[in-house]
Amino acid sequence: MAKQIKDKDGNVYVQKKVWYKRWWVWVLAAIVILALIGSLGGGDNDSSSSASKDSSSSSSSTTSSATAQQRAALGAAKTYANDMNMSKQGIYDQLTSDSGDKFNESDAKYAVDHLDVDWNKNALKAAESYQKDQNMSTDEIHDQLISQDGDQFTESQADYAINHLSK
Repeated sequence: MAKQIKDKDGNVYVQKKVWYKRWWVWVLAAIVILALIGSLGGGDNDSSSSASKDSSSSSSSTTSSATAQQRAALGAAKTYANDMNMSKQGIYDQLTSDSGDKFNESDAKYAVDHLDVDWNKNALKAAESYQKDQNMSTDEIHDQLISQDGDQFTESQADYAINHLSK
């Protein structure tokens, strides 16, 4: 409640509390502090992409013993694999490229070796994109999938993709 003050003429004035002495300010501050503590203590939960949640890289003991650079490379590799449907070699090249992520070769190798990805499925998704968006023939798609200047999938992954494309 606000304090009422009367002056010598009988006028009543209401004296209000300073904003930082009001109860709701402290409740709001407590909520904000709890939210900050919760977000800082959240661990390694990555909710940026549902695909990242669906593919676990390996056992938690393997990733917990990894260096910070290896974990960072693995996170980038998961994005490339799950969101961009890249090949294993394509991901490695992107991670180590001077115009890419600039990870060292051992961190990039750790990342691609610890991905849990169906490479045939990635090749198929890339092939479907070429078929739908660029109207490429199956021979052109196959060449693009295995090209060293293209997607760099293996021959068997490209064959799987071509065999499973909708006709």
